[in-house]
Amino acid sequence: MMRFDVITLFPEIFATVADCGITARARKRGLWSLNCWNPRDTATDLHRTIDDRPFGGGPGMVMMAEPLAQTLDAVRASGNRGRVVSFAPNGARLTDKRVRELAAEADSLVLICGRYEGIDERFLSTEVDEVISLGDFVLSGGELPACALIDAVVRQLPGAIKDLSASDESFATGLLDAPHYTRPEVWRGMAVPDVLLSGHHKNIARWTREKSLELTLRTRPELVNIADSSGLLSREDMKFLRGLGWKNPSGK
Repeated sequence: MMRFDVITLFPEIFATVADCGITARARKRGLWSLNCWNPRDTATDLHRTIDDRPFGGGPGMVMMAEPLAQTLDAVRASGNRGRVVSFAPNGARLTDKRVRELAAEADSLVLICGRYEGIDERFLSTEVDEVISLGDFVLSGGELPACALIDAVVRQLPGAIKDLSASDESFATGLLDAPHYTRPEVWRGMAVPDVLLSGHHKNIARWTREKSLELTLRTRPELVNIADSSGLLSREDMKFLRGLGWKNPSGK
């Protein structure tokens, strides 16, 4: 079982992954567990204070180190000795590769969800092992990135979804996924591509591959170059890409 312990001021947000969809079904099957810890529970003053004004001035408030540290101590005492992850725009960008590594290598994670202007640097520098970013934008707190990380990691756990589905998703092959279609065959005047109705598996596989290559080149061209340098492109792939105007950085 994969264990997640989340330190958050808003534990109710995590009902999204605990009680909905694929992750909920995986949790009910005992593939992962979730415990939420509110640092306000460690506060002893009347207002249950967990933040204060920043030294040096500036807007907003900063989460204090001590309530977070005491909460982390409680998490450790409960048995979770896993890696501690927090979320901030200055963190390393979360990738499919990192998600798969966490799913394969870790049996427990502690997720720290900051709020306000951030977290006291002394807590981050002494207690946090890894800072993750979802992208170059700012959110109100770490809860949504934590939910995204849990969802992504749980999908990779054996038995969470069909193995074929996990191995065929965007990024699993180094490229974006091809378009998908379902019934009816014609919707508002738009028909499903004939090749998908042909029953010819080889032609369908090639169409799917070419659409994946085309979409990736158009929207995330850097992924095509990464796939090339990693040896994930066949000669046929490269010929097709050159026909779309791609210039192989390696000159092959």
